[in-house]
Amino acid sequence: MSLHTILDSTKSAPVPPHLCALGIMTKAPEPGKVKTRLTPPLAPEEAAEINKCFLRDIAHSISAAGQQSSGRGVGVYTPVGAELAYEGILPSDFFLVPQRGSAFGERLICAAEDLFNLGFASVCLINSDSPTVPATSFAAAADELAKPGERIVLGPSDDGGYYLIGLKNLPRRVFEEIDWSTERVFEQTMRRAEELGLPVHLLPTAFDVDDRTTLHRLWRELVQNAPDNADIALNTARYLKQLVEKKGPEIFGRQN
Repeated sequence: MSLHTILDSTKSAPVPPHLCALGIMTKAPEPGKVKTRLTPPLAPEEAAEINKCFLRDIAHSISAAGQQSSGRGVGVYTPVGAELAYEGILPSDFFLVPQRGSAFGERLICAAEDLFNLGFASVCLINSDSPTVPATSFAAAADELAKPGERIVLGPSDDGGYYLIGLKNLPRRVFEEIDWSTERVFEQTMRRAEELGLPVHLLPTAFDVDDRTTLHRLWRELVQNAPDNADIALNTARYLKQLVEKKGPEIFGRQN
């Protein structure tokens, strides 16, 4: 039995009022099924482990944001039946909500729909690839969505996508005709918001870690160039050090 509370939008009682769902879109971290673009340089088991570290660090930042705002952590997960995989990864006070849908855009729509149906006042959908996003960004998203008036919150990624989209209701159009997993996602989403007349609040830009180059960037930011008092993505930084000790710096390939 899972230690987390699993919510079903067709059965569960509504969540407490005025909460903003800070929902991580996540696939159960099983070898060979997550972070496959990191294999190589990582083995499938290592890629799964670094995915777990990302989830722990993002969840830690979300929990800290919840102490500063109305945000509440949610793991929006797949597949159904994988609930036990999140023990020791997501804090026990996180809700779990199963994903629905097939294509990525459909999964985002269904996740937002289910979270609103559960009674959340606002919803942020967050990727699991950006462990360096600080708690202040998640808190700012929740605070912005608590203000009167319609709006969307976007956290841009520097590869042309976004790491967070925040909503006060479900304008499906913002998820339609989007070339997912391309550098056009952010631009197309901004265009959809403009079509709908929705103002967009932008969070600080972050970056996704999904290949050898961005893995090396993560190493530089979290380990090589990090100040001694750095307090960001500590689980990921610790595991990166272990990987380099095990495999050497050539794990990142030749870097310019």
